[in-house]
Amino acid sequence: MQFGAADLGIAGLDVLMEYEDNDLYQLLDLGIARCRLMVAEPVGLAAKDDPKSWTRVRVATKYVNLTRRHFAAKGIQTDIIKLYGSMELAPLVGLSDRIVDLVETGNTLKANGLAEVEHIADISAWLVANQASMKMKHAGLKPLIERLRQAVAG
Repeated sequence: MQFGAADLGIAGLDVLMEYEDNDLYQLLDLGIARCRLMVAEPVGLAAKDDPKSWTRVRVATKYVNLTRRHFAAKGIQTDIIKLYGSMELAPLVGLSDRIVDLVETGNTLKANGLAEVEHIADISAWLVANQASMKMKHAGLKPLIERLRQAVAG
């Protein structure tokens, strides 16, 4: 989209945060597909663990950039294992102690013996536009964007 293939699109905030330099305008939180980006770890570890005491963590995630920035901002060194798919299996097979992943209900984490231990961000779907389209086609896009804004406002 950022290369002009589309004027407008919908993307999850997780993707927008992962690829911050995407040259897209985040126009409107659509208020759908709500979930949260969390750090999770095995229940046994969580019972005796304090995230404030972390100095170095080994984390499996598909959000490598976002995870690195999150922990770096807290002064925590990270060993990041990039994975796709069933992230919650990483601690079970010894790849990592923790994961960073999207959580909606938490049922998948619980089913795999994991507990949420740190909130990174609330996530939802956003209306986005590429910068060139907003500059060159603003007059044509503005009515559609405003109708969507009114629909979201309810």
